[in-house]
Amino acid sequence: MAFSKDLRRLKIRKRIRGTVSGTEQRPRLSVFRSNKEIYAQIIDDVTGKTISAASSRDKDIVSISGNKEEKANLVGKSLAEKAMKAGVETVSFDRGGYLYHGRVKSLAEGAREGGLKF
Repeated sequence: MAFSKDLRRLKIRKRIRGTVSGTEQRPRLSVFRSNKEIYAQIIDDVTGKTISAASSRDKDIVSISGNKEEKANLVGKSLAEKAMKAGVETVSFDRGGYLYHGRVKSLAEGAREGGLKF
């Protein structure tokens, strides 16, 4: 049976979600990466609510020139800033089935620079 990259990623994502879940004290930082953009949100899985979100499509990030990895770093910093305003300091990182490399790693480092603790 041949598996596509998407199926492989979804299997890994399911495995990760089996162990990583967000609570009110330690919400989940979820990452989604498309070919062009990157999106991240902080989720409280107990209540099912998104606390804060940021993406490379936000007006302040779109206006800045740079490659996708640099923009991912800015998304991480922006998300950390929004999370701090909402009173969130520690999060569980959910890489969403993607390898911790490239844009996903850059986003995580940006969030750490912004003050979030993983």
